[in-house]
Amino acid sequence: MLIYLQILLLIATFIIFVMLIIYLGGLGVRRMCFKIIAEMEEARAFKESRAVKLQDERKNFFRVGMGNIRPKALNLLIADGLVIKTNNGKYYLDKEKLTQMKARMSSEKIK
Repeated sequence: MLIYLQILLLIATFIIFVMLIIYLGGLGVRRMCFKIIAEMEEARAFKESRAVKLQDERKNFFRVGMGNIRPKALNLLIADGLVIKTNNGKYYLDKEKLTQMKARMSSEKIK
């Protein structure tokens, strides 16, 4: 009976470890999203004429690991509609969606 308990504890520990790694990866992507938004706000890239060039793909294709999560964060912002890509490969913020997101985040902090 003791060996079965050890196996169950090992499986439970592994599941907790995997969930923790996934959670920490998500926090890294979230932090990078806020960093990209801050850079674009600093450049005042709120319209197409003020769009800025951002790294949207990995520089080194064969690099393994999570060292470069900026493209993943940028793709997430594009999918959410906060960042818009122009025809010439530059990016700018959708000011209306950004204010909605900030209002939603401030209302969540109050709760």
